[in-house]
Amino acid sequence: QVQLVESGGGLVQPGGSLRLSCAFSGSMFSRYAMGWYRQAPGKQRELVATISSIDSTNYADSVKGRCTISRDNAKNTVYLQMNSLKPEDTAVYYCNAIYFRTYWGQGTQVSVSS
Repeated sequence: QVQLVESGGGLVQPGGSLRLSCAFSGSMFSRYAMGWYRQAPGKQRELVATISSIDSTNYADSVKGRCTISRDNAKNTVYLQMNSLKPEDTAVYYCNAIYFRTYWGQGTQVSVSS
């Protein structure tokens, strides 16, 4: 059974940075496609970034140039580096893992406010 635990969220001022981490518990992490999604109050969950098992990445237009997704297969962890944060980035950020089945973490809150 796969478990995902996100960390690294918090309150940051506009223009600031955060690095989110998602710790994967289970086997065959390297085979999973991993992703970060977010859900703001009153809005649908949306894609932020994904990284495949061969490190191919994809980003939402709203975060391109400001966010970088990466993975460390030795640590079973995926990261989301977020720079130049904006108030509209405020949301709960969820980690997701896909390999035949899809798994979700519980989320970590990111708040961008002065």
